[in-house]
Amino acid sequence: MKRLKTAVIGTGFMGRVHLEALRRVEHVDVVAVVGRQMESAKKLADLYEVPSVLTDYHELLGNAELDAVHICTPNALHYPIAKAAIQAGKNVLCEKPVAVSTEEAEELAKLATQAGVRNCVCHNLRYYPMVQQMRRMREAGELGEVLVAQGTYSQDWMLYDTDWNWRVEVQASGPSRVMADIGSHWFDTVEHVTGLRVSSLCADLQIFHPTRKKPKRSVESFTGKVPTAEDVDVVPVTTEDFGAVVFRLGDSARGAMTASQVAAGRKNGLSVEIYGTKSSVAWNQERPDELWIGNRNTPNQIIIKDPSLLLPQAAKYADLPGGHSEGYDDTFKQVFRRFYASIADPSASVEYPQIADGLRQMRILDAELASSKTRSWVDLK
Repeated sequence: MKRLKTAVIGTGFMGRVHLEALRRVEHVDVVAVVGRQMESAKKLADLYEVPSVLTDYHELLGNAELDAVHICTPNALHYPIAKAAIQAGKNVLCEKPVAVSTEEAEELAKLATQAGVRNCVCHNLRYYPMVQQMRRMREAGELGEVLVAQGTYSQDWMLYDTDWNWRVEVQASGPSRVMADIGSHWFDTVEHVTGLRVSSLCADLQIFHPTRKKPKRSVESFTGKVPTAEDVDVVPVTTEDFGAVVFRLGDSARGAMTASQVAAGRKNGLSVEIYGTKSSVAWNQERPDELWIGNRNTPNQIIIKDPSLLLPQAAKYADLPGGHSEGYDDTFKQVFRRFYASIADPSASVEYPQIADGLRQMRILDAELASSKTRSWVDLK
């Protein structure tokens, strides 16, 4: 197979995650790292033995041999970089959210279709083996008709007013923080597992810290838990710390969820519960190899990830045998592997979320913002 050439744009937490995962994908070479600061880009490139370092992504897109780009920048840069890459004929893999407005996401979806490029939005949480097992159980009829979906995505890394990240600022992240950053993962997972779509919702978003102390130096995501009172600016906050949503799912199912970045002790607590007319399933990202199966008239079960015992379509998402854990970093490998396989083989089916899926989450986010503002139910198209 021809070796494919790619580049990573962005040198923060997600840039490192993508570089690490790309090392584990067959037939793909990372040829460049792009960052705003040459020093940080060079440091990251040296760690992963990437030969080229750039500070201007336009220069990167002029490389005729480049097959794809990974966009791992703050949210506000996703749209302009993705648009330029698509117009340059490059295949695009973008972190979520795909843009900071529905209008931007609609334009990107249209451009990607017109250009005929492969495009992916990195809703990687679909790719845990046990998430796939839930989906395949539903497809096989083992859950019956879906009645209820509920759960949370809870973290604690923004609990204090001294906690800071670029996501706090509207200019970098867009009008939403918690629901855009982690709530979108939750809804994408639930729609993927159930095969149903949110049809209407009622949301309540809350800012607990109306001001935060912004360090005068750069702070990488999830690393600012030992703050100091020195060298900070007190700035107003307009992005939410918490959100709660009740929603209608398809024609008859119902649901409820919360998303929080101020939940003390919860580090990355995504939990999903799906209740059907025959049985139920529940999964927690902090215990990714376990799946709870609930039954009405027989004992409940907890099954442990073992590809030899999973449903065949779910087993394809597990590379390691039973007893060998597969976690967060493995989900990126699974997404990237399928993305690059579809570039290598133009006839291959798409087995990953695309910009259209990212647009779907932007529409849900719009409804949440409108609902919380008007304190009312909002229908989705």
